[in-house]
Amino acid sequence: MLNATLEDGGAERDMRSPAYAALFGSVVALGLPFNAASLWILVRRHSLKCPCVIFMVNLAVSDLLLVVTLCMRVYFYTTGVWPLGNMACVWTTMLFRNNIRSSSIFITFISVDRLLAVVYPLRSRHRRTASNACRAAVVVWLFVVAMNVEEGLEFSAFLKDYNGSSCFEFREQPPQGSVMAYCQPVLVLTMLAVNIVSTALVSLTLRTRSKGSAGIKNKVNVMLIFAMNLAMFAVFFLPVSMAVFFKGGWSRSRTPLICLASVNCCLDPLLYYFSFDGFWKTKEDVDTSNTRE
Repeated sequence: MLNATLEDGGAERDMRSPAYAALFGSVVALGLPFNAASLWILVRRHSLKCPCVIFMVNLAVSDLLLVVTLCMRVYFYTTGVWPLGNMACVWTTMLFRNNIRSSSIFITFISVDRLLAVVYPLRSRHRRTASNACRAAVVVWLFVVAMNVEEGLEFSAFLKDYNGSSCFEFREQPPQGSVMAYCQPVLVLTMLAVNIVSTALVSLTLRTRSKGSAGIKNKVNVMLIFAMNLAMFAVFFLPVSMAVFFKGGWSRSRTPLICLASVNCCLDPLLYYFSFDGFWKTKEDVDTSNTRE
């Protein structure tokens, strides 16, 4: 009995991780002001008539929701105690998973939008509309929320049977549904494939077009957007998707990869900056440039 108590006490002490608390705290310190400022700039200084801006606004909202959950992780890894109950644990976990899903989809939408603007500028004009972008954003949010239903129920049942005060660190691996266990990695791999194809087509188009007929002011920025998108998937989204949703050898690296994945919310503002010739320009300038497209 004494040994069991000592083991429980050791487990509780192991939950306190100043390194994880510092990493998540740094992401909060950077991600919160950067994404809040980016969201304000996108809404106030850019036209929501541009589909790319609409996708970026939704991406910023997704990142801000992630930052809120990281504040709770900072508290947990600082104290080693989760005082908010099972429902808060479920919602915090689901919001983190939603960020991986929604971010990967919205980043892919941005890539596809840039692909259409560069490769098919005339044929895609009637499809690249604000109304279509809003519909796509609504479908994305409904999709990621629907995925939470089965996951949330299973995770909530696991927490009721689990005899411990932890939320993010468990002595036993939480169960994964047979379908949901593969849904996230399949989604991320699919979005990655779309980004790779988009990058290849845009790169080929920019190479084959003559300088005078390209119609793109800054080709370096265009390719930098696609390079950043591919890096997001390779570094942040794909590894954590494998670690969280597959058991085995990945389980030991799960928490470090979650730390790494959370950094994506600090780098997304760079995507917003390089997506526009002038990130600080006014709505009138954006409307004029969109009309010229």
